[in-house]
Amino acid sequence: MNHEKITAHALSKPGTRMRYPFDPELPVLFVGDKMFALLGTTSGVPSINLKADPETVWLTRETYPGTVLPGYHMNKKHWNTVVLNGTLSDDIVLDMLEESYQLVRRKLTKAVKEELGL
Repeated sequence: MNHEKITAHALSKPGTRMRYPFDPELPVLFVGDKMFALLGTTSGVPSINLKADPETVWLTRETYPGTVLPGYHMNKKHWNTVVLNGTLSDDIVLDMLEESYQLVRRKLTKAVKEELGL
């Protein structure tokens, strides 16, 4: 899995857009006005920060040690950093991306959901 595949998949989801709010080299995927994925690197390897369910965030890290880490520069209770080093299948990464998107989408206000047609 790489950033290009992740971006293409994410941008196919309703209400998703990519912006660069922090740095011109750090793309961030938003649904509405809330971010659900940050694309970057960890120790020179492509990675992605994804929102996670705080009830199970630790389980994902234990299941994929060294590949799923506490969210870099994020609230570690709610975010994971997934290192895209080929250890995880594309399906697993896309499932994590979907979970992140859905967690954030659920928290959008009714007005924003209506504006986006969600």
